[in-house]
Amino acid sequence: MKARASSPEIVSTGPEPALGRRALLRTGALLCLAAAAPRAARAEIDHLTAARAALAGALTIDIHSHAGRAVGRSKTSEPVPFTPVAAPMRDGGMAVVCLAMVADTPTLALTPERRIRAMREPEPDELYQWGRRSFARLASLVQHQKLNLVTDLASLNAALQRGPSAIITSEGADFLEGRIERLEEAYREHRLRHLQLTHYRVNELGNIQTAAPVHGGFTGFGTEVIRACNRLGIVVDIAHASFDMVKQAAAVTTRPLVLSHTSLANRPALFSRLISPDHARLVAATGGVIGIWPPSGVFPDLAALAAGIARMVDATGIDHVGLGTDMNGPTAPPTFSSYRQLPDLAAALMTRGFHADEVRKLLGGNYARVFAATVTHS
Repeated sequence: MKARASSPEIVSTGPEPALGRRALLRTGALLCLAAAAPRAARAEIDHLTAARAALAGALTIDIHSHAGRAVGRSKTSEPVPFTPVAAPMRDGGMAVVCLAMVADTPTLALTPERRIRAMREPEPDELYQWGRRSFARLASLVQHQKLNLVTDLASLNAALQRGPSAIITSEGADFLEGRIERLEEAYREHRLRHLQLTHYRVNELGNIQTAAPVHGGFTGFGTEVIRACNRLGIVVDIAHASFDMVKQAAAVTTRPLVLSHTSLANRPALFSRLISPDHARLVAATGGVIGIWPPSGVFPDLAALAAGIARMVDATGIDHVGLGTDMNGPTAPPTFSSYRQLPDLAAALMTRGFHADEVRKLLGGNYARVFAATVTHS
């Protein structure tokens, strides 16, 4: 689908006949501007009204979120207070969030250039214990905000009736520390249903986009993890993975892949988090979904974010694009910073020419299909 722009027709009623030619031209121009302003405002209101109608009863899903300060580590390593999640979701019409802990946090630091890097190797068992504490914090956040857990197709389909809901997610499989039995433990004990394989640390599974390669793309353990995820019913997320790793993951998986938060670039720079059209089409070929994220350095406003979503649709098709806000995650202020903005984003998509059913796919329906295809075959 091509990104379609729409602009309101501008109609001038014209000046009165008694005016001279120069006055006629000047007055006509002013009248055109006066007519354009209310029509543009009405068009914006019309799109917002249509967007709210499209979202009503829609299974909207943020496919990558740290909302509520889900990670919650301060500079002193003391837990930080939770912030509201359920109320903004309810106000904006967001039904489900993939609520993510970050598995490699203890090894990470922010460089002077404000880039996140792994600065050291973890101690044995360190990331496993960190993972257990982080999953426990997610459970506390879910309880604190009275969120409903989505663990299977029935609970996903019930999310609209039950209210704001969450899918337990890990950003990075570092807590496994090379031990496959810990994956099933996370599935059973922590209700893990969405696993991003890598983050900012080259771990036991494979290479990442933002660091020099260490492995030959994907490792044997990475293959084992994907097959176990397919068997258990855990969505496999290859955000942050290198292009070579994604190629190999696509060849292994029997379920659709998700790349939860990125955006499109024709030629991504070295160590960039953006992806090429070929990278995106690899994910789409598995039946998967690419989530577009909203850093303000890439998308300065919601209209630009909608344009970025449209470009990904042009590259992969309408069935393979979603929204991954990385809520509370970016080091720089994001364009989309509250779920209360969801109707405005839907309106921006409609302004670009997307129909209501397409907006519903982009803002949740496509991920719901991937989740259903994953959990119903477990």
